[in-house]
Amino acid sequence: MPFLSVNGHTLHYQHQQGAGSRTFVFANSLGTDLRIWDDVVELLKPHGSMLRFDKPGHGLSEVPQTPLTISDYVADVIALLDALQIGQCIFVGLSIGGVIGQRLALTYPDRIGKLVLSNTGPKIGTADSWNDRIQTVQQQGLSAIADGVMQRWFPTAFREANPTQVAAYKRMLEQTSPAGYVAACGAVRDEDLTGQIAKINVPTLCLGGTDDLATPPDLVQAMASAIPDARYELIDGAGHIPCVQMPDRVAQLILQFIHETPEQSLYEQGMKTRRAVLGDAHVDRAEAAKTDFDADFQQYITETAWGSIWSRPGLTKRERSLITIALLATLGHDDELAMHLRATRNTGASPDDVKETLLHTAIYAGVPVTNGAMKIAKAVFK
Repeated sequence: MPFLSVNGHTLHYQHQQGAGSRTFVFANSLGTDLRIWDDVVELLKPHGSMLRFDKPGHGLSEVPQTPLTISDYVADVIALLDALQIGQCIFVGLSIGGVIGQRLALTYPDRIGKLVLSNTGPKIGTADSWNDRIQTVQQQGLSAIADGVMQRWFPTAFREANPTQVAAYKRMLEQTSPAGYVAACGAVRDEDLTGQIAKINVPTLCLGGTDDLATPPDLVQAMASAIPDARYELIDGAGHIPCVQMPDRVAQLILQFIHETPEQSLYEQGMKTRRAVLGDAHVDRAEAAKTDFDADFQQYITETAWGSIWSRPGLTKRERSLITIALLATLGHDDELAMHLRATRNTGASPDDVKETLLHTAIYAGVPVTNGAMKIAKAVFK
């Protein structure tokens, strides 16, 4: 079993060489070890090398002696990559592993070729919820929270159909070092990347689960909307650890993501962004209605509006959505306004965001303009 001394402690890791120069790096969730990726690794092995590791105080890695931050975990990843002479990787992070991935992409973007964020968010939970969990573990041990954790990890149907497997993962949690678990809880509690992830500039895939109680789909989708050009995939029926529950689906989505052509024409990028914002149904209708008369115009707006401006990294889709709504309301373009109000379901802009935008519009563009826009918004949201 390979071990490496990094940053004052010893890490347990597994590095399996594969074909080509591509290396996948996997970061585990709280209270688990590198074995949660076993089935996914088997499916991805033909596509590159595999690197997995146990966070401090998890699996066979040394228990931390001091509190840790997410940046400390990032430093461990970089030290491991350097020691194994891996320049760039495809980073796959689950839960706290995904928080590590976000911080890694912000701090060392040149070390990540593509980023997969599974069942995670830029800010997970509240300080009170983490402090309560830390106190319970310190006073009563991990067994006191194990049953509740299993309910968040795995949906009821999976638990009932796979009692032996769930019992094994419960043992994995209970055998985790309490000190290592508490250190990780504190690191997640203290990290809030909400205001920073719009600066992530690497291709990103965000995976959520419909039955995930720990990081619900809305959290993952909001994260995807905030990261420029991130792709969001919701796995139906998945709980918090889809790599255990649905490894085939997870591997399939990762492979689709990594095999996407990195260089796209302005039109292809525009069509991708247009679909992400307006939805496939709307774009399909527009494409079906296209004729020779307006084909050049449709190409023009797809390339310039969607491929150039909407695809720029400087603003999030949510921010661009709200700017667009304000301008369309001001100019009285009611049909376009209604279209972009409907699109807020995809951009992450909430009704409260739209309300504040229209109130701002009332000051700078006039009350009559906003009155009409409010009526349209009320009808769309209803």
